[in-house]
Amino acid sequence: MLKLDKLVFKLFIFWYGCGVVLVGFDLLPPVLEWSNAFFLILCGVLAGFYFIRTFGKTIGYSIVLLIFILSMAAESLGVHYGWIFGQYNYSGDFGFKIVDVPIGIGFAWVMVVAVTHVLSIELLKKMNHSLLKWMTYSIIGALIAVLIDLIIDPVAYLVKGYWGWEGTSFYYEVPMQNFIGWFVVSLFFHLLLYPVYVRNQIPSEEAFIYWKHRMVALFGMVMGMFIFLGLLDQLWLAVTITGVPTYLLLYAYRKSIKTFQLSSLEKGIV
Repeated sequence: MLKLDKLVFKLFIFWYGCGVVLVGFDLLPPVLEWSNAFFLILCGVLAGFYFIRTFGKTIGYSIVLLIFILSMAAESLGVHYGWIFGQYNYSGDFGFKIVDVPIGIGFAWVMVVAVTHVLSIELLKKMNHSLLKWMTYSIIGALIAVLIDLIIDPVAYLVKGYWGWEGTSFYYEVPMQNFIGWFVVSLFFHLLLYPVYVRNQIPSEEAFIYWKHRMVALFGMVMGMFIFLGLLDQLWLAVTITGVPTYLLLYAYRKSIKTFQLSSLEKGIV
């Protein structure tokens, strides 16, 4: 099972490395414009592997499909009516669209929910399962999702022009409604996911541990790429308010693993 998992992750590493160089230094030729959308899809595929290895095929695929459909619907409401995230539109070179929303965006939301879920669960590992933990987990997960958007939006909007906003704000002209929308939508997904997670029987401990760690790596790589792009274009505010929390989250995750002592299985595959 892990042979396929590792192959897919290695493909992502290769694509990621090429993307950082080509996009970061504006070397991406027009013929490869589709690669931006493929990157988002690949991120979603990795997250899909995590959900499937954690919950099994039936529930895992259901979670992925639910996140994809509902996030695409939410994004469409923004594009057409200005609801939830505010009024905006996607550029024509950002991949195939459904209801005027690139499908890569739906895959990106699957990734966002997966990585924020893993981080939030790990941060609250010491808490007993309760209503308080359910609410705290959901809020933390939603806040981490907003953190991701705080660096993605300035870079994707101002620097790369992947989408355009109708409205202004002090934060790189990205309307505050967008960040509120990210928090609400992410909170909704986490509220739904937690009860399923606490009742879940993991099909394969080895595959689960493998993908759990790689979801955190994926978070760090995505944030690192956009922070790097932000540095290149001197988006100092965005880099500062996202770079420090990102480092602290990654540090807290690593420290949590050490505190609870990695099992011999984890030591062998991390």
